[in-house]
Amino acid sequence: MNPENEGDHIKSAREIAMEKVAELGEVTDEERLRWKYVPEGEKLAAKYMKQSLNLAAKLGNYDEAVISHIKEGASGILIRNINLPDSDLARKNNKKAMDGIKTLKKDKIGVENIFSKIRNVFNHYTEQGEQQRRQAYEQLKAEFGAKVQEAMQQQLGSATGLNIDIERQPQFQEEWRRLLVQLDSQYLSLLNEYKQELSAIA
Repeated sequence: MNPENEGDHIKSAREIAMEKVAELGEVTDEERLRWKYVPEGEKLAAKYMKQSLNLAAKLGNYDEAVISHIKEGASGILIRNINLPDSDLARKNNKKAMDGIKTLKKDKIGVENIFSKIRNVFNHYTEQGEQQRRQAYEQLKAEFGAKVQEAMQQQLGSATGLNIDIERQPQFQEEWRRLLVQLDSQYLSLLNEYKQELSAIA
């Protein structure tokens, strides 16, 4: 490709962007505040998740004019930090994120209603989900083991005396990861639905 033409392409892309900005018209003071304070709220939430920080006290440092933008940025980050409780760390993070969200939102009852739906998903994931995952793992291991035995039989004429650690096989691990994503997807789609409901709450 001719470099000069490439330059033209970049220039025209820039021109398109400039036209889009022109179409937007004048930027309001409210938009300027939003651009500045939503990212500040995001930083505050990230800090809150990493260290012990009194979120309510920190919010008190902001002016009434910007507090809604701070809360918007912070709650976006905290909601994103709610995940399936597949480890102790995830469980700890969920609790912290949910406590923070409760501090940020005005509609405490609405938040609590969504939290109870989220907790139901978590409980199901931990109890019945754990059993499902265990059964699926054992089934996959048995199927994979049978395939390996069959392949060895065909190649060597005999598979006896060969002790293969199925769980360590890269293909088995890859297959298990794929199956796990499939098993988790039903929980994730419900969780994401509730997270959207949380975002919409005042």
